[in-house]
Amino acid sequence: MILTTTPSVDGRKIEAYLGIVAGEAIVGANIFKDLFAGIRDIVGGRSAAYENELRKAREIAMQEIAENAKAARRECSRWD
Repeated sequence: MILTTTPSVDGRKIEAYLGIVAGEAIVGANIFKDLFAGIRDIVGGRSAAYENELRKAREIAMQEIAENAKAARRECSRWD
């Protein structure tokens, strides 16, 4: 399955628009990540701990989007 935010995909024919699907992910950091991120804010630099948490959240959200898209496709195929 191709997931995209664009109205077209080069080289592919869109057979149907099934609606909007979304995915959400909330991840929590712990006190140590917060502490070190605060220090990074003061001295500058990137917080690898928060970047990893954001990466995990994005992966979870994309997986949820794919699952919701598959469910939407199944729902539409029941009405064909």
